[in-house]
Amino acid sequence: MPMFQFRSRVHVPAEELFAWHARRGAVERLLPPWLRARVIDRRGEIQDGGRVTLEIPWGRKPEPWVLVYTDFEKGRRFSQVLVNGPLELWAHTHLFIPRGPNACDVEDRVEYRLRGFASKLYQKRFHQRLHDVFQHRHRVLKDDLSRCRVHRRYGPQRVAISGASGVVGQALHHFLAAGGHRVEPLVRRKPRTPYEIQWNPARGELDTDALEGLDAVIHLSGARVSDSRWTPERKKEIFESRVNSTHLLCEALAAAEKRPRVLIAASAMGYYGNRGNELLVEESSGGEGFLAEVCRAWETATQPARVAGTRVVNLRLGLVLSGAGGSLPQIAAPFRMGLGGKLGNGTQYLSWIALEDVIGAIHHLLFTEGIDGPINTVAPESVTNAEFTQVLGRVMRRPTFMSVPAIVLKTLFGEMGQGLFLDSMRLSSTRLEQSGFRFLSADLEETLRRELGL
Repeated sequence: MPMFQFRSRVHVPAEELFAWHARRGAVERLLPPWLRARVIDRRGEIQDGGRVTLEIPWGRKPEPWVLVYTDFEKGRRFSQVLVNGPLELWAHTHLFIPRGPNACDVEDRVEYRLRGFASKLYQKRFHQRLHDVFQHRHRVLKDDLSRCRVHRRYGPQRVAISGASGVVGQALHHFLAAGGHRVEPLVRRKPRTPYEIQWNPARGELDTDALEGLDAVIHLSGARVSDSRWTPERKKEIFESRVNSTHLLCEALAAAEKRPRVLIAASAMGYYGNRGNELLVEESSGGEGFLAEVCRAWETATQPARVAGTRVVNLRLGLVLSGAGGSLPQIAAPFRMGLGGKLGNGTQYLSWIALEDVIGAIHHLLFTEGIDGPINTVAPESVTNAEFTQVLGRVMRRPTFMSVPAIVLKTLFGEMGQGLFLDSMRLSSTRLEQSGFRFLSADLEETLRRELGL
């Protein structure tokens, strides 16, 4: 019977490491983005023989992986055994081995048996993929624990998140929950748990009582700008989904008796407009165009919370790179077919940031009292579209000789073609770095390989 093992040293006590694994959010944090897996059901806790059901792409007709927790020994070990799924056997044991008062080894042991007549043919490939998965898991585990320990003196926080179903919101929710914080998503449907806060920005509805006593609010809500052509109706939806929701939330926070100490609200690099190769800092003037107009109004809508005494940080986000969703899978799709290439003349600058660094930056800003107002949330080195194209092609081992003329993009997508594909924005991350933030993914090629699993 095949056995896979992976072990590494973590510089935290075994009990702390075990506690991290036992919290909600830990399973999701350890799923590699390129696996495109997700938790679809969870019942009970690991100490109670609970179970978790995963959806993992596997074959033509994927079936859920139903895993039951067994062999529980607090602070030392637990196992997950597959009771329904595409494998004949899967028994994953987590071991936490103390190595002094402030370190331990974490070891994963997996016994497995593939199903079907071709199982031997896939054995080597499956074993290698397991290595990729657990290498990712251990890296994320160490990074998350390291970031959490920097600010642990503040203790558990009560944090509300809007836009918690998006790529950034989901990852942030799981990161904070696994770190021991109480996360309360804002939802438009009827709440299913005591932790959810109901609101409907389109109708101006918000459960204001639930906002009392929050330590922090992270506002990420807004319609995606790249989903469809910018008709007048779509532009109105994009604008209102950001500005109206922000105004509703900030008016409610300002009226609360026990206001949060910090509001972190999303904005975007579109604030600066098309600026060529100019290096843009937070004090740079705003630009022109639809996205710049949206971002200015978006940031202005946070003013009621700031006037009321809450520290407000406006995240001017670059292109967020994640293999789990968002723009990167869409960008990579034509490259996978050998149709990748530069857009326009390729000289326009693109400011990007890895999803893990967005999460890390938000966590850092929650506790960094000296940061207020706009902050460029981008990697240290912007690249041109031509450079991005070359790097992605190299990572995916695909040619990049194709190109799309600017006139074609403008004809196909209209104003959106200019704003999303041809405008040049080269943002500086100096203010974020000088505040003490440490990037984990400052290299574009390394980031793309990790997010795409290549």
